[in-house]
Amino acid sequence: MNNFIHLININKTFDSFKKVKVLKKISYKFHKGKIYSLMGPSGSGKSTLLNLLSLIDRPSSGLIKIENKSINFDNQNDNDILRANKIGIIYQQDNLLPDFTALENIYLGSLAAGNNKKLSINKAKNLLKKVGLLNRSDHYPSQLSGGEKQRVSIARALINNPQIILADEPTGSLDIETAKNIFDILKKQINSNRIIIFATHNRFFANKSDCLLEIVNGNIKTING
Repeated sequence: MNNFIHLININKTFDSFKKVKVLKKISYKFHKGKIYSLMGPSGSGKSTLLNLLSLIDRPSSGLIKIENKSINFDNQNDNDILRANKIGIIYQQDNLLPDFTALENIYLGSLAAGNNKKLSINKAKNLLKKVGLLNRSDHYPSQLSGGEKQRVSIARALINNPQIILADEPTGSLDIETAKNIFDILKKQINSNRIIIFATHNRFFANKSDCLLEIVNGNIKTING
């Protein structure tokens, strides 16, 4: 098995009125070619863990390795480049830019990774076709349904062909039929060179993953896989 992401004794503590330890000595290996579901009640640390995996946040202690290379959280520039090229992120709320069309929301990520505009637009159009929204290319987020916006979000996450896709409750704000369609599109993105990790409260979707994980008392418990 290919250990693509390796968490070693990860701790995350938040300081508010008192210290709150959310994640406690998590050690886990994620393998390419698999889709992982991450369950746990609100406040258990699902989003916190995804933020660490996306390199948006840093652990209080412990080590994250990607492709056997330790992440240096003091080197933000390198981490930004790694995130742009290797990590796609899908949020529960689509976080689309309201003043840009569906096509623009997608290809901007390719421009940010240093690709030229013509290539970026072509890639974005292909992805819109892949998620069934090519006819909505020139529509703004306010003109799209919740399911359509989430499909645009998936396309945006895929624009740089990332090896890691992180999804935080990607179906949480959708009705069940739309949620099933979105999950099916997401699951189709798995390949032998990619990892998908998604947080969910929905056991129906969690059970469709290769590995169901649950955060219990700040640590990861493997339910299956």
